[in-house]
Amino acid sequence: MTDLVTAVLAAADAHPDRPALTSARTTISYRELAQGIRATASGLRAEGMQHGDRVLFSVRPGPDAVRLALGIVLGGGVVVFADPGAGEALFTSRTRLAAPGWVAAESLLYLASSRPLRPIARRRGLELAPYRQLIPNARHLYAGPWLPGVPRGGLPLSRLFGYPIRPGITDQQPDLDDEALVVFTSGTTDAPKGVVHSRGSLGAGLTDFADGVGIRAGQQVLTDQLMVGVPALIAGAHWTIPPAGANPGARPRQYSRLLPHTNVLFAVPAAMDAILRAIEDSPALRPEHLETIAMGGAPVLRPLLERLHSCFPDTSIRAIYGMTEILPVAVADGVAKLQALSGAPNGDPVGRLMPSVNARIDDGELVLSGPGLARGYLAELPDPPLTELRTGDFARIDGDELVLLGRKKDMFIRGQQNVYPGLYEPLIAGLPGVAGAVLSGVPDDIGDDRIVLVVVPDHQPPARLCADHPVIGEVAKRLPGLMDAGALPDLVLAIGELPTSGRGRKLDREALSDEVARYMKGPRGS
Repeated sequence: MTDLVTAVLAAADAHPDRPALTSARTTISYRELAQGIRATASGLRAEGMQHGDRVLFSVRPGPDAVRLALGIVLGGGVVVFADPGAGEALFTSRTRLAAPGWVAAESLLYLASSRPLRPIARRRGLELAPYRQLIPNARHLYAGPWLPGVPRGGLPLSRLFGYPIRPGITDQQPDLDDEALVVFTSGTTDAPKGVVHSRGSLGAGLTDFADGVGIRAGQQVLTDQLMVGVPALIAGAHWTIPPAGANPGARPRQYSRLLPHTNVLFAVPAAMDAILRAIEDSPALRPEHLETIAMGGAPVLRPLLERLHSCFPDTSIRAIYGMTEILPVAVADGVAKLQALSGAPNGDPVGRLMPSVNARIDDGELVLSGPGLARGYLAELPDPPLTELRTGDFARIDGDELVLLGRKKDMFIRGQQNVYPGLYEPLIAGLPGVAGAVLSGVPDDIGDDRIVLVVVPDHQPPARLCADHPVIGEVAKRLPGLMDAGALPDLVLAIGELPTSGRGRKLDREALSDEVARYMKGPRGS
């Protein structure tokens, strides 16, 4: 097995003068990257960090964030990714579960979450937890200039990066079982769900990612995803991070201007669809040096693959199948996948299983294990670590090729997030004025699900699906406090009675999904 940080530092030693990271107008070399990682580890230990200390991490992607995250792990700490956009209640519950002793955040977050500005942020739809008071007696690190709200004694990253390197800390033999990363997935305020990865599981998985996608030293890789950018660094490539606000889904034409010098592009299918539409409308935006397009985070379906191959016939296309607990599981060649889908396909061919993944089929369900598997779930450790993962996907294995046949669990996919309706429906059904609640997924042609919440009002139930019942507005206002931001519905509808089937009058999700899809295609849903 490979250690995550050791793999990055090995690439830095092999290519010290090559560019490693670019963000906006800042570029650092591999030598500077390695220097920053080692200085960060030395500085944190000098400042009192102990082995296993967890660091609540809310620093936006960039050279400082990468040096800090890898330096935390090299120093024996654990990075706890914390999305402030999850909403105050969920963010706070996740923080309590992780129990970090350190907080690393943008100085702007400290300012915006301070007492004078929190009400303003709330009125603009941003429910921020008070970073300064969130964790009693925490040590604080801040990125950017000092701003009001930064706690007294907060340590600027610029000072941390200047610490002298202590070889006794930075050249220790790593323990591959040490915790390195906590990342939260679906979950509720009462039961947040955090996946814990070790240095070894991340090293195995991210090395597989680099090899599976075919990233090479010297290539320019465009992504804002840490779990894609780190494999680029492991391969010795030049990771370019889009500037803040460069959203391919919202501003595809602007994002396309970042592509002329890009060799490897990673995007979720919905973002890739937006980029393609911009290029189809303005062919001059088509990049000439794009060697590889990699997609993941949602199913990569035939219509998108066909358009990509038509627009980029000489570009390699890679479709990545994985999950938070083990990434990647398999990688498919886009052209090979198109060929397999021609005719009458039986399932979704998601590609060749990665070397660090062991797969078996149990009663039709895909079960995974191997060096890339996470240690377990935060709420369950230190119980015996996770030894295998039941994915909830029906599948078959043809040699070393994996084919998905359907989902065992009720689950929707939106962007890079899996949404499990059973987690949220009981909470919503408990709201005042609501007799029942169901989340329904309506798939689009690029693999995402548009999520629609259907509620049954206590009073004055409508004769048919509608979007103007009085209870809808009240429910919509309460949802941000109940649900992960990534699971919030795109639309809320009311219905008089949910469809059922069988003698037991069980909810018929398929019938409801069909009814919602018809509504959305009609004049009322447009």
